[in-house]
Amino acid sequence: MDDDDNEPVESETKDEAEAELTPQDSDVTLYCEAEVLPSVEKEKSAREDSETDLEIEDTEKFFNIGQKELYLEACKLVGVVPASYFIRNMEESCVNLNHHGLGPMGTKAIAITLVSNTTVLKLELGDNCIQEEGIMSLMEMLHENYYLQELNVSDNNLGLEGARIISNFLQENNSSLWKLKLSGNSFKEECAALLCQALSSNYRIRSLNLSHNEFSDIGGEHLGQMLALNVGLQSLNLSWNHFNIRGAVALCNGLRSNVTLKKLDVSMNGFGNEGALALGDALRLNSCLVYVDVSRNGITNEGASKISKGLENNECLQVLKLFLNPLSLEGAYSLIMAIKRNPKSRMEDIDISNVLVSEQFVKVLDGVCAIHPQLDVVYKGLQGLSTKKSISLGTNPMRLIQSYTEQKKISVVEFFRSLNPTGLMTMPVGDFRKAMIQQSNILINRYQVRELIKKLDEKKGMVNFSFLKAWKSQQPVRSESKCQSKKFWQVVWL
Repeated sequence: MDDDDNEPVESETKDEAEAELTPQDSDVTLYCEAEVLPSVEKEKSAREDSETDLEIEDTEKFFNIGQKELYLEACKLVGVVPASYFIRNMEESCVNLNHHGLGPMGTKAIAITLVSNTTVLKLELGDNCIQEEGIMSLMEMLHENYYLQELNVSDNNLGLEGARIISNFLQENNSSLWKLKLSGNSFKEECAALLCQALSSNYRIRSLNLSHNEFSDIGGEHLGQMLALNVGLQSLNLSWNHFNIRGAVALCNGLRSNVTLKKLDVSMNGFGNEGALALGDALRLNSCLVYVDVSRNGITNEGASKISKGLENNECLQVLKLFLNPLSLEGAYSLIMAIKRNPKSRMEDIDISNVLVSEQFVKVLDGVCAIHPQLDVVYKGLQGLSTKKSISLGTNPMRLIQSYTEQKKISVVEFFRSLNPTGLMTMPVGDFRKAMIQQSNILINRYQVRELIKKLDEKKGMVNFSFLKAWKSQQPVRSESKCQSKKFWQVVWL
């Protein structure tokens, strides 16, 4: 919960190739004693100054040199070829070094440089074979760097020792890091125990990705215990692990008393109907979760019925994904009827997009949506009809809106702004859907609204009206997106 474009592995530049690289003993470490900005108060841990793994022999040499020179010196000291991409982008707020083959020493050179760097807020180091020494260098860098906020070290096969190093860092709780991606690192049950022990008392990490690891039932028990105690996590991705019934039940039990987690992805596991029962019980008591993904978990109609029991009393969940579970029309009915019976439901999206429904189901759904106009249910299509024929989108919704705005002599943007009580150019998807369905000026159905949202949704649960500024001229809109301070243009056709 990232998706940045990957840069190819860099070769050394002409100038850098001339630098004489001298291998250094791995015990010789680098600690850049960069001057601390007066405005930044650092909570230093009680470590002896000479024992950090990022020491250098001649610290005075590194006091006043620039970032590029510092990086080149670090590469020379540890014996690696500099990555030209890092040199070009070390002053950007987002640095993407995924798949660059850095290895532990290349990672160490970057860690040395980042000790005194104040511009990089997001660092991507996925699939770099950084090993234990590399992750140790990064964690020690974070003891000194109070600017880095997001770190991706996925797919580095860190294993038990890597988990131990990360856990020790998390227990000290003294950096600005709030987003950590640890996907695909061969973490097993012992790793879950270490990480969960640290996270039970860590309140700084708000987003954690542990997908594509090897946690099973014991791991689920550790994670459940952690969730019952943690007061920091807001997003947790546990997809593509090995949870079965026992682990699923333990995990869901932890959700009962959790008060901060908003997004949970446990797709591609083995919850089954017993896990669905535990999830339903958790949803009945939990007052924080807004997004739950239990796609492909072996949940049948019986399990959907158990989840529905929780939905009847839940007042916060907005998104429920049940894609690729063996559900049929019966399970689909139980879900929408639960929303109908709950006048305080805030449900916006239910994904059962592998389920064929009937015309009667669509009629019932229309009735539910009349009570809850923010709701959208995505299903495969109508029984006996092709998907294309089962849902008629009718007239292009933007054409309807444009026709209305021309009659009223207002802009398209002004129309959308009028739907938003705040008058801003962005709006939550559920509020937008509700406002569009309830407005009386343009006859538009929920399928057409869905098409609008696809064009306007920024994939963060918000719609953005600024993309519509060029609608009248039917020109492509240039939308500026940023990976922090790095600019790139995205062409959006309406």
